[in-house]
Amino acid sequence: MSTILFNEIVFGPVKSRRLGVSLGVNLLPRFGKWCNFDCIYCECGFNKDGKEDKKLPSVVEVSQSLAEKLINLDKTIGRIDTITFSGNGEPTMHPNFAEIISIALELRDKYAKEAKVSVLTNGSRIGIKDVEDALLRVDNAIIKIDSAFDSSVQIIDRPQFDYSIEKIITNLLPFKGRFVLQTMFLRGRFDGELFDNTTDREVKAWYEVVKKTEPREIMMYTIDRETPAQGLEKVTIEQMNRIAAPLIDVGFSITISG
Repeated sequence: MSTILFNEIVFGPVKSRRLGVSLGVNLLPRFGKWCNFDCIYCECGFNKDGKEDKKLPSVVEVSQSLAEKLINLDKTIGRIDTITFSGNGEPTMHPNFAEIISIALELRDKYAKEAKVSVLTNGSRIGIKDVEDALLRVDNAIIKIDSAFDSSVQIIDRPQFDYSIEKIITNLLPFKGRFVLQTMFLRGRFDGELFDNTTDREVKAWYEVVKKTEPREIMMYTIDRETPAQGLEKVTIEQMNRIAAPLIDVGFSITISG
């Protein structure tokens, strides 16, 4: 098993399948992983395999690192499409997440006006007021929901807390028409349990989540890198196109990455 950890506070830019040229921001430990999900497909590996580094970057360190990159944008990087908060785990777990988002928006407006500010999040903390407010301010609040069934989420995403899809849906009410829904489609077996979030039952329930939450955009994707769990299977673009078709027909904007 090979994993990818982001050893800088600000890294890249990298070419993202879904976001274009992305300058990454890691608010988590530089040499470890810190997340309240433990997804079987996470490129950073399983939580238990993370190193013992628990040090989070300070607000000053993030601000200085991002400013330095953006000030030198034309000389060393070139045009970027997005400043993306992702990194080695769940970015909204940083205790100063909201303050850092404010700083990032200010720096973007000063040095890279055309770039978007995006956050990749599992949605676990959108019910916390300052996190909600910060996510409503960014250009792309990209919120992951991999299944409409708690039982499937327990296998695929392995939340380390009392996860409830109904609670996520309720907390998404302020985000209607303003967030990007991201779903990983895959199948396989893990710890003796079969799973497949492309079955008719799974897809029908996922449609209902989409209709209730009304995302501005939907990002559908599948495995693209080595995963910590073995035996996971990609889903084809053709399969995802078939899943997407009824939603496209009623006006949802969908991007698909294989």
